[in-house]
Amino acid sequence: MRLRSKRFLLLAALAAVCFGLNFGSARRAWPQTTGATPAASTPAQNAPGAATKAAAEDDTPYTIRTRVEEVLLHATVLEKDRIVNNLGKDNFFVYEDNVAQPITSFRHDDIPVSMGIVIDNSGSMREKRPSVNTAALNLVRSSNPQDEVFVVNFNDERYLDQDFTNKISLLKEAMEKIDSRGGTALYDALEGAAEHLKLHARLDKKVILVVTDGEDNASRESLEQTVRYMQQDNGPQVFAIGLLQDDREGKRAKRALSLLAEHTGGQAFFPKDVSEVDAITQQVAHDIRNQYTIGYKPSHAKSAGGYRQVRLEARAKGMSKLVVRTRTGYYASDAEEK
Repeated sequence: MRLRSKRFLLLAALAAVCFGLNFGSARRAWPQTTGATPAASTPAQNAPGAATKAAAEDDTPYTIRTRVEEVLLHATVLEKDRIVNNLGKDNFFVYEDNVAQPITSFRHDDIPVSMGIVIDNSGSMREKRPSVNTAALNLVRSSNPQDEVFVVNFNDERYLDQDFTNKISLLKEAMEKIDSRGGTALYDALEGAAEHLKLHARLDKKVILVVTDGEDNASRESLEQTVRYMQQDNGPQVFAIGLLQDDREGKRAKRALSLLAEHTGGQAFFPKDVSEVDAITQQVAHDIRNQYTIGYKPSHAKSAGGYRQVRLEARAKGMSKLVVRTRTGYYASDAEEK
């Protein structure tokens, strides 16, 4: 009996070791680190495709590594719902806190972006995920080949299932990690994505695409805190797709997504059916690739801090009133390396 017991214990120990070897890298929730410097090793940094951030890693012309006071505005200009692509620097006028600001830089070309794709993985999304995944991948296919993209799936927890990459196969694999259950921690997922862009993006231009079908009901953060975090200096534009019901919860979710998009210079879409999502993501890709980038150095130094209201206007002879979509303001901070 003692020999059998020893054999049993030995087999159990071996099984435990094998289990640890096979499942030690199991999927783990992305921890709450907003507002703090992450530890030397986190699930985010250990995710597939994670990039090493050596100081001399990139010599891309789209990354600025000097300390600057410049504020960058990424803007879409519309005339009667059509994108306007033929404007020059002299057609734009910038105001910060209602004070005119001289434009110091101007670009209108297809600038690659650092993008986070944030997708609702709660129980109600189960049937919608295949169509949403296809649409998100088509967004990447329609975007600049030099973009870097990561994937966050979320329910009542958030998961960084793929770090920055431009490989469709890796993004597809991450989006197929469907575990549709639990609640909707939308705000926590968005803040995590924005923080990841702030800390690890190689490119100046930053975008978040978020797809959800419900109101946030599980986040630690509030809508107001999330909007404020998105409005940090050089924060991301948010493009939101809400697959919402026409009820009280749906209306609250619509308001939240609209606020996030409006204040960051993105756009919110509310399709009636999931089949419309693919066309929307292609529209988002077209929008991103046709934006103007306007820079200015504020007359009130950023080091003074505080919230700054921003207004960007565009005027051109022979055109009707032009609508400019860009961020509505930002929270200033000390000039930092970008």
